[in-house]
Amino acid sequence: MIGSGTMGNGIAHVFAQHGYKVALIDISKEALERAIATISKNLDRIVAKGIITATDKENTLKNIVCHTELAKGVKEAELVIEAATENIEIKLPLFRELDNCCAPGTILASNTSSISITKIASVTKRPDKVIGMHFMNPVPVMKLVEVIRGYSTSDEVTRLIVETSKKLNKVPVEVNDYPGFVANKILMPMINEAIYTLYEGVAGVEEIDTVMKLGVAHPMGPLQLADFIGLDVCLSILNVLYEGFGNPKYAPCPLLVNIVTAGHTGVKSGKGFYAYNSGGKDLIVADRFKKK
Repeated sequence: MIGSGTMGNGIAHVFAQHGYKVALIDISKEALERAIATISKNLDRIVAKGIITATDKENTLKNIVCHTELAKGVKEAELVIEAATENIEIKLPLFRELDNCCAPGTILASNTSSISITKIASVTKRPDKVIGMHFMNPVPVMKLVEVIRGYSTSDEVTRLIVETSKKLNKVPVEVNDYPGFVANKILMPMINEAIYTLYEGVAGVEEIDTVMKLGVAHPMGPLQLADFIGLDVCLSILNVLYEGFGNPKYAPCPLLVNIVTAGHTGVKSGKGFYAYNSGGKDLIVADRFKKK
């Protein structure tokens, strides 16, 4: 597992809980320590609910070995899943390196939520063994895995990834390799439209989210969801959609561009459409968007 952030530690958790030996790899030892602490805390929650036992938790943690050296971590891997930042300039060099470090039969998967698997595969000598496994956040809870087949991905690799996803108690759905795949091709324009609705003064942050929660039965409003995903990630995905399809309907709202440029990326930065430093559970609209 490449990357120990929110998605990386979640994916590592799920594989380890289902009995797989996991090498969790990150360049930062501190990030790895935080990841193990997060996994341990999340396991405690499901122990408290009686879903697993304390022994199950202990065995899950024993299944994870941390590495800061890529070559050492992937040496014996049959499947490598990359969960690095959603940036093609980071992913392509990483897959070139993985192609050189991994055994010839190793499957290389990306947890990308929008970037072309075909493009990622093109920098390797094994395009038939490159595939997308797009898990949803939070990984231990969400059932869906989008399985994205690149132009050259083999039938056998696709079959193995679908079967593996089912063994994790996930629901794999095979989709074609186009910008945004299915989830984000539909979700991101909705989030972008919610931001435009705010930008154009149609309604405020709370009002927009309340309408979508109570009127459309969404569990979370689109602006809160954008904060949860990361506003920088939303911007990145919208740019992939815009560039990939050449359609102005995917152009990111100028307000989103400004928020991200200002360094307000949502939950992870403590501020986006809402403020997250109060420590309470109530949603508090960020000062910038409070009604005057």
